[in-house]
Amino acid sequence: MERVLTALSHKEPDRVPMFLSPTMHGAKELGISIKDYFAKAENVVEGQLRILKKYRNDCVSSFFYAGLEIEAFGGSVIFFDDGPPNTGLPFLRNLRDIAKLQPPVVKGNKALQKMLLATQMLKEAVKGDVPIIGVVISPFSLPVMQLGFDKYLELMYFHEDLFIRLMQINESFCVDWANAQLEAGATAIGYFDPVSSPTIIPREKYLESGFKVAQRTIAKIKGPTATHFASGNCLKILNDVMQTGTAVIGVSAAEDIELLKSTCKGKLTILGNLNGLEMRSWTPEQTVEIVRNVITKAAPGGGFILSDNHGEIPYQVSDEILLAISEAVHKYGNYPVGIEK
Repeated sequence: MERVLTALSHKEPDRVPMFLSPTMHGAKELGISIKDYFAKAENVVEGQLRILKKYRNDCVSSFFYAGLEIEAFGGSVIFFDDGPPNTGLPFLRNLRDIAKLQPPVVKGNKALQKMLLATQMLKEAVKGDVPIIGVVISPFSLPVMQLGFDKYLELMYFHEDLFIRLMQINESFCVDWANAQLEAGATAIGYFDPVSSPTIIPREKYLESGFKVAQRTIAKIKGPTATHFASGNCLKILNDVMQTGTAVIGVSAAEDIELLKSTCKGKLTILGNLNGLEMRSWTPEQTVEIVRNVITKAAPGGGFILSDNHGEIPYQVSDEILLAISEAVHKYGNYPVGIEK
């Protein structure tokens, strides 16, 4: 916790903090399927604690899967043997359904209670020594799963009244859900907002939509937030993101991390930016060089946490590579950077 808080204050801790996010690898550790793993809070807690110890991680996460929020709305989720659970058909079949939609009540919601219980159990297990990261899908990005991408773009550009109505519903839910996680013991909230990335929509559209949604929502979340674009680009909107009140930004491997760091210096902590998809085919030797290169460019001065660039490491990434990442951080991530342990 001290290491992470020092980095967040834009000072140099003893070592670069490492937030690995192998959200599904706990199932491997327990020798069960992904579906069975996410069926019980106890499984996720045990998986996270094993990952914490095995990779010498600097955080744990109570995150299950993005579709959990859709389950809370009454939608469905499809499980896979070797990848993250995905949502079924959008539960909002047409735009008119938005008019009668109501936000789920967090307290007592069967889908959400599993994650809240996991948060409480992790809090008891780590006893304040390790940050616990909760997760919400931003009100602006959630409609991709509620409506489907095509209908959401239609809503965003051509149906202002219904768009405003859906944002009101999603903002109310997002704030309640984030604060419930914080109350259960989460240290901070990952605010996942890929639709706001310039990879998806132009900055001009972001400023009149996702930006304003983030400002309103983050202001009501009673704890620190980390805005993550799930491997989407963010350089063009960095100065805007700084005005939303967030403390951390998850950055893409597709952008220059030195430029990102120089722009964010003293204002936003950088979280990233290892490419999880490419990670599947890395050799241990490549892994060490990539990690060392990222640390050299982004770590000086603090304000940097090493992580993947999506917020979820693919199930296919081997233990060998995850261990190599950890070894490289512990070897090359000591401050002053460049001094091997």
